[in-house]
Amino acid sequence: MKYIYGPVPSWRLGRSLGVDLVSGDKTCSFDCVYCQLGKTVRHYIKRQLFVPIAEIVEELESVPRLNIDYITLSGTGEPTLALNLGDAIEKIKGHFTKPVAVLTNSSLLHDSQVRKELGAADLVVAKLDAPNEEIFHRVSRPSGGITFHMIVDGIKRFNQEYPGKLALQMMFVPQNKEHAAAMARLAKEIGPVEVQLNTPLRPSPVKPLTVEELAEVKKIFLAAGLERVYSVYDVERPETRPLDESETRRRRPEA
Repeated sequence: MKYIYGPVPSWRLGRSLGVDLVSGDKTCSFDCVYCQLGKTVRHYIKRQLFVPIAEIVEELESVPRLNIDYITLSGTGEPTLALNLGDAIEKIKGHFTKPVAVLTNSSLLHDSQVRKELGAADLVVAKLDAPNEEIFHRVSRPSGGITFHMIVDGIKRFNQEYPGKLALQMMFVPQNKEHAAAMARLAKEIGPVEVQLNTPLRPSPVKPLTVEELAEVKKIFLAAGLERVYSVYDVERPETRPLDESETRRRRPEA
């Protein structure tokens, strides 16, 4: 399979079957310092058609019965860049009874059409790794034209409109760990159903926070009044066996 990969063991989503709508070289609107896929090769801020929906459907129809918890739109880049995102969610729901999740870096949530298409997903995990413009550029390294205010405003707008579950993922690395209190206040202001505190445990140019460091970050978030806060160190990953080992590892490198 070229576009469907996994299932992968996700600390957030259990057994997750991935669907990659951008596929190929890393395609993103960010070039995050910690990304497991390395540097962004194709920088985009405008939506494009990367994978024909007919090819996605053909692969969906060939997927055997699997023990999975979510179908997740993720992969080799930012899924909301795909012009056929909404169509893909519709087709996935037509083939599976499992919930659909989308992992997004939040860069296109300012776009009303993107918000509308994401509205069909059961769970959206929106990324926010900074409390201000300076840290945003230091950690997320966005493509030109994307600002911190645009990201935060887009997440807030989406959360106001979205009938499903919005989770906020915050990746902690040495560059932003001292800003945990400000990030916790921002998370409280946004009001997601849960906050996922992450640190890069797979291959990354950046060192992860230790168990103790991330535990301190979690205390700060709980003290800010956020009730559902989870750390990557808190949750055990389920055992899974991918359909295609090489395609899965291309998107999810082993530690």
